Amino acid sequence: MSRDLQIRAATPDDMRWIHELRHRVYAEELGQHPPRPDQRLEDALDGDNVYLVAARGAARIGFVSLTPPWLGRYGLDKYLTRGELPLLSEGGVFEVRILTVEPSRRGTVAAALLMYAALRWVSSRGGRTVVAMGRTELLGLYLAVGLRPVGRTVRSGAVSFEVLTGEVAELTRTATTRYRTVSERFGSMVDWQLDMEWAPGPDGCEHGGASFTAIGTDFRTLHRRHEVVAADVLDAWFPPAPGVGAAIAEDPAWTARTSPPTGAEGLMSELAKDRALPVETLVAGAGSSDLIFRAFGRWLTPESRVLLLDPGYGEYAHVTERVIGCRVDRFRLQRKDGWRIDFARLASVVGAGRYDLVVVVNPNNPTGRHAAAAELGTLIAAAPAGTRWWIDEAYLGYVDPAESLAPLAAVDPRVVVCTSLSKMYALSGVRAAYLVAEPGTAAPLRRWTPPWAVSLPAQLAAVAALRDPGHYRSCWNRTRVLRRQLASDLAGVTDTAVVEEGVANFLSITLPHDGPTAARLVRECRRHDVYLRDLSPLSPQYEGRTVRVAVRDTAENARIVAAYGAALESLRPGSPSRRSTEVPTDAAASRAR
Repeated sequence: MSRDLQIRAATPDDMRWIHELRHRVYAEELGQHPPRPDQRLEDALDGDNVYLVAARGAARIGFVSLTPPWLGRYGLDKYLTRGELPLLSEGGVFEVRILTVEPSRRGTVAAALLMYAALRWVSSRGGRTVVAMGRTELLGLYLAVGLRPVGRTVRSGAVSFEVLTGEVAELTRTATTRYRTVSERFGSMVDWQLDMEWAPGPDGCEHGGASFTAIGTDFRTLHRRHEVVAADVLDAWFPPAPGVGAAIAEDPAWTARTSPPTGAEGLMSELAKDRALPVETLVAGAGSSDLIFRAFGRWLTPESRVLLLDPGYGEYAHVTERVIGCRVDRFRLQRKDGWRIDFARLASVVGAGRYDLVVVVNPNNPTGRHAAAAELGTLIAAAPAGTRWWIDEAYLGYVDPAESLAPLAAVDPRVVVCTSLSKMYALSGVRAAYLVAEPGTAAPLRRWTPPWAVSLPAQLAAVAALRDPGHYRSCWNRTRVLRRQLASDLAGVTDTAVVEEGVANFLSITLPHDGPTAARLVRECRRHDVYLRDLSPLSPQYEGRTVRVAVRDTAENARIVAAYGAALESLRPGSPSRRSTEVPTDAAASRAR
């Protein structure tokens, strides 16, 4: 099937046509604005907001405009105050504006495609809520796709509009379930030139680890693991302790065919001894995600209120909002504050919020910031008695294991600490984690833990890892050195981007507003088998401009720096062919370092 129908971001050449079409439709046809002598209709948001265009060859068909929250103003501000429409002050709200199609193309798929494109653009920038003005006579069209009126009608010239809103997750579900057949058919006929995928992932959650698709999820081309730099997921760059490999390799046939201890008793005993915690406070899991799903599914309902840090690890929003359907609020961290928690403000929000659960990832992923245990402990002590705290310490080893709140969790029924052994102990592939809770909280979770939840290879590996703390302390210290050097090398590529280190095994790059988007940078680096993580879907706070880079070894870090430089050069306006820049192979990069 021909893909001659383009959906793309507007170019400077498109803007004259957009202004002329707006004049023909909204001034001449609808009488919303008085006609202008130049027959062009512009507004104060032009140049700041985003236009998406539908075109067939040289013929432009229609457009839609998007206003992101980081502009600080909306088209609706012309008609309603924030008091009349408080939704606009909630943060993270994207406005979809002036969906317009050439008169001769109305009744075609163009309008539906542009609406879908707007939804995907908003979702890819971390949007959670959209707001729009829909012409009153077309209200049925907007209701059919899941938008709902907020009870405000505005009038512009001769035209009346209903103010509409919708949750991005719910609108996406509607588009991919109720209209799945239509969406699949459209997908086969559209030349999709936007910087996000046509369809969201199967569960709607933007997970990391896309690099495994380059290696091959069918496991037939595993040699590619030596060619791909997997800096998009936070697996350890270093190998596990020598005893780990020995424990698994001693009798792999027996390890593969033998059922493990039912409740991971040996692993729990080793953890209790290593962490100086009563064994009855521990619950084992096949990775932290297993524990998150299991615990939250027992504790929370759609009526529960949850507070998450924003930006924060996306799995928590996925489970609470999309899987359980809780009422979720965000505590927004600020770039201007270095992404650090304002404890006074958080205490105020928690004190007034009557939350059932507050989630704190510490050190935070993806910001890389750490909050002192003493400050967190003071905050929790002053919080309402009915609020449970989930503290995720997956990356705490990069700071100081003594900063753990596990001792508090072992005695305070309001506090649970979750710790993954995957990232800190180079065990992501075998999946091992545990949580700490006072015995009355831990016991029900153990009852709801299926037998053999942690595999025998994982139990053997985790126990061997815990018995070699010196190996890991050395690796964590080396990670700090590698991170510092990687940050310096990336900062040396260009002075227009901002490199932020943090405290864990990753850093971030924020691109300038007039540079490429994070999605385009990530896509361009993949041409060189270097995979980075676009943070845009996690939070609108990133404005579509920030990527996360996992720290790798010296040779792979050199490849990351080279690919980053080549990508920026290739994406520079007026640059020669994208394929003209070579990136060093592993061997060449090693020699260069």
